[in-house]
Amino acid sequence: MSDRATLRIALGILVVTGLFVGVWAAIAPRSFFLDFPGFGHQWVATDGPYNEHLVRDVGDLNLALATVTAGAALWLSRPLIITAALAWLVYSAPHFAYHALNLQVLSPDDRVPTLGSLAVPIVMAVVVLAVAGPTRRDAPAESDSAALPPGPRRRRGARRAPEGDSDRR
Repeated sequence: MSDRATLRIALGILVVTGLFVGVWAAIAPRSFFLDFPGFGHQWVATDGPYNEHLVRDVGDLNLALATVTAGAALWLSRPLIITAALAWLVYSAPHFAYHALNLQVLSPDDRVPTLGSLAVPIVMAVVVLAVAGPTRRDAPAESDSAALPPGPRRRRGARRAPEGDSDRR
């Protein structure tokens, strides 16, 4: 499988994850609170009182993550891909840790599925970073970095403004 395909699949899984949680929590917060993840299980309601504002915020956060991640999957821009993956890690790692340290609020049958589902975005983000991260050919050699001119870089193909015409860029 190509790197592009691997990235699109991993990013796609993150988008679906964000949309599943995001749409449900943002549109039907009480249902999300009482019924998540569905199929007769309750993973949210067992951990404190209902707070519509907080549940909607969780939904909106997931929709924002899904949006940025969809952009990364669409354009395959390396900086956007890495930023999206890091954003998922910043959100998902503490979320996983909280639930791992508070398993007592869940039924014994729900503990492993909860942690498994919370691990999915972490694993997908790590896959994305491993595939899109720096490679030897991407990193400039020490001698190359010393040769870079100071100041902002020009885009490839961009024409330099004639002398004395600097404010027409």
